Amino acid sequence: MKKILLLALAAGVAVVAKKQLSRTRAEQALWAEATDDVKRS
Repeated sequence: MKKILLLALAAGVAVVAKKQLSRTRAEQALWAEATDDVKRS
């Protein structure tokens, strides 16, 4: 029973970490777009 709980906890931590990583990457992409050099022709 303890192994199942530990596995479920590890899965939950992995899901939360993946969501946080996704949010961080999305925010970095927004900042990169906002601070990109403006190219004029």
